[in-house]
Amino acid sequence: MADRGGSALSLPDDWPAHPDPILALNRMGSFDWDLDTGLMQMDAQAHDVFDVRLDEYDGHPATLAKRVPPGEARRLDTAVSQALKDGSENYGAYFRMRRRDGTLRWTHTQGYIRRDDTGRPRRIIGIVRDATQELGESEARLDQAARDEARREQTSVVELTTAALAHARTVQDVIDVLKDTHGLTHLGATSLVMGLVEAGRIRLVAEGPSDSFVPGTRVTRIDEPYPMSEAVRTLGPRFIESPEEFAERYPILWPHITGLNITSAAYLPLIVQAQPIGAMGLLYSDRRGFTPEERNILVALGSSIAQSLQRAMFYEQEMDLAQGLQQAMLPRTIPSVPGADVAVRYRAATIGGSVGRDIGGDWYDLIPLPGGRVGAVIGDVQGHDTHAAAVMGQLRIVLRAYAAEGHTPATVMARASVFLHELDTDRSATCLYAEADLSTGVLQMVRAGHIDPLVRRPDGSCRRVTVPGGLPLGLSAEFGRLEYPVGTVELDPGDTLLLCTDGLVEQPGADLDDGMRTLTALVATGPDDVRDLADRLIDVAAERSGDDDVALLLLRRRGPDGPQSGGRLQRHVAPGDPAALAEARHMIRTAVGVWGARDRADEIELVADELITNALMHTEGSAIVTLRVLTGSGRRLRVEVEDSSSALPRRREAGESGVSGRGLLLVELLTDVWGVEARGGGKAVWCEFVVLPDQH
Repeated sequence: MADRGGSALSLPDDWPAHPDPILALNRMGSFDWDLDTGLMQMDAQAHDVFDVRLDEYDGHPATLAKRVPPGEARRLDTAVSQALKDGSENYGAYFRMRRRDGTLRWTHTQGYIRRDDTGRPRRIIGIVRDATQELGESEARLDQAARDEARREQTSVVELTTAALAHARTVQDVIDVLKDTHGLTHLGATSLVMGLVEAGRIRLVAEGPSDSFVPGTRVTRIDEPYPMSEAVRTLGPRFIESPEEFAERYPILWPHITGLNITSAAYLPLIVQAQPIGAMGLLYSDRRGFTPEERNILVALGSSIAQSLQRAMFYEQEMDLAQGLQQAMLPRTIPSVPGADVAVRYRAATIGGSVGRDIGGDWYDLIPLPGGRVGAVIGDVQGHDTHAAAVMGQLRIVLRAYAAEGHTPATVMARASVFLHELDTDRSATCLYAEADLSTGVLQMVRAGHIDPLVRRPDGSCRRVTVPGGLPLGLSAEFGRLEYPVGTVELDPGDTLLLCTDGLVEQPGADLDDGMRTLTALVATGPDDVRDLADRLIDVAAERSGDDDVALLLLRRRGPDGPQSGGRLQRHVAPGDPAALAEARHMIRTAVGVWGARDRADEIELVADELITNALMHTEGSAIVTLRVLTGSGRRLRVEVEDSSSALPRRREAGESGVSGRGLLLVELLTDVWGVEARGGGKAVWCEFVVLPDQH
């Protein structure tokens, strides 16, 4: 049997070798970086590569900063951050490290990124090694590599800054991006200043850090001896390469910034279409001088920032115009309403994206009506742009006109829908219109695709009022003639009616019913005063930073301050309109109950129905039914039905099988007194019911 122990193919007893001696023999150190805790464990060889003793390293990568120059550290951080961000499995980078004796040595690191099931990076395992021999001892080669890295670093500055500025919409957003700690880090600067040109002067709009402000430079003239003024005046950059040069060229400014340890600075004009809109200064404390490549990159950076600033200025100008348009569309003032406390509020949306999308079509209105009544409107035109605001303004005006003409709530809503359809727009709108008689507390409401109102009681309880609804306004062509049923609610003294748009209700991740329950609870626990309650609700909307605008109207019915005068309700009933007749009947029954005459409700409703029917059958045109409470020697309820005919009603005898002729007999039998009055070109048949004696 041959002796295999001396064979050339024999293996050592510890084969395969452990990774640690393999790394050590190849002068490689290893590390294990826990990204959750931030701690990085290194083996002995890694300590040797970084030239740090075991007792000098506490497990935090920042401890190695004394070995890695700032510029090299930033470049290394950029490489690691990019790999973590773009989903890479590993990365590699060369960087220079300063040993104890002050010499710079090239070092190479390679890391493997371990991620969890969601793709989130949790750990980096890698190696570091001395790469000086690999890269060669030639100073020219080292310098070329450094220049290449510096050029890539500077290019990444422009790319990172441009990417951050892409999301900036306002001038303040641009300033915030540049003043942010990460922004300054990307720029590689210690301090930043920025000014905008306004009326021949430069107004300082940003300085960072906060303790770097120079007194007397908030507003400066373009002809003053400051570097930003020179950049604006000459349309060219100003590069200052040493503290001595800074002190010599700008003796007025230099004494105020010596505490910042500035070693060089670059002042860049911000130019758009050959016109200066401002200037920016970058001040450095860890470098002297600028290479031609660095100067070119900084000029390109200034151009990118100037474009962002101009875009932001245009955005703010258009937003001012758009918001002015919307404010012009909303009522300038809300009229005082006898017997009620009213509060209205509006809040614009906060939506990222295109200019003009921070406004919308939400509106409110309060319309004084004849007979002491008042109409309350809340609505929302589809969309968030200037077109929505313009449509809203037109719709608000015509709805107010229809209501002031005396039409019933259902007719007001139907006509507004037809108007919106004929307006040659693709927008629809939701709306809720409530007509209130504050002397009786009777509310008649119609709803066109809008959310229901809320009513809060004096004891703080709050409930959602279910109002029968129709389709949103503007859909007449698709669905034919729109019907809007009328809901009636009694508003007692001290009750508060709340009308709002869905921006106050809708929340991300919650359905409408959940939002209504949340709003109901918020109203129930809110302040008693309607103005304070309105402020509280709009503050909550602002805290949510929702993507929809909010309109809000609160109306609180006051209690009687003294002897209450008689109430009055009136409705038009057109021929061939059964819905209007049903509304009149509902109004009569509700009012009779509110006025304390429920024991005679059937009689009053029957007589009123008979008078209305007679007017519609025997005359031409509409019938106007009026209910009022009369006070004096006794409390009486008076029903009047007015028509356009001067022919007086007459009693007729009905046959055994006759279906007519008993109308006036019923009126005479059921009322306490009745009669007929001439009214211009027509007449009014009236009757009265004693419902309650005066209480003295």
